[in-house]
Amino acid sequence: MSGSVELSIKAINGDDEAFLGLMQLYKIDLYKTALSYLHSETEAIEALQEVTYRAYKSIRSLKEPSYVKTWLIRIMINYCNDVLKKKKRLVFDDGLLAAQGVSENHSEMELKDAMLALDDRSREILTLKYFHDLKIKDIADTMQCPEGTIKTWLNKALKSLREKLEEKGGSLNV
Repeated sequence: MSGSVELSIKAINGDDEAFLGLMQLYKIDLYKTALSYLHSETEAIEALQEVTYRAYKSIRSLKEPSYVKTWLIRIMINYCNDVLKKKKRLVFDDGLLAAQGVSENHSEMELKDAMLALDDRSREILTLKYFHDLKIKDIADTMQCPEGTIKTWLNKALKSLREKLEEKGGSLNV
């Protein structure tokens, strides 16, 4: 049994130290998620604090201890989406796919514009796949969908992103 699963089981059973250990283990992943959605270090730190509180309150609802990371990321994504809805604006990490094969003739602004032009689900799948480097199975667990559905959505998201970038005269090499 891995360390995170053992910590999860202990946390579910009320062990506060185990819960803090889990948060310590995943705080960087959670922070990166918040930063990619909120585009502000201050807001990302606030999000991390709020998600820690929310996770602590609901840790007993975690049904599968081995999925604690995807469970925590889902809480973070939901929180960030709520914040963005309140602001009525969308902000995205400029460099998200830059290291994943975007042609050099695209400026970061073109990439950001193309990502912002995508629907929420496409942006979320691309973020989980390329920013967090999650496997299809983990994305499926996070989004609570079958793996086949995630593969279809990922292909559509990449196709849409390519089209958005080609409208600006370039291409996406992912």
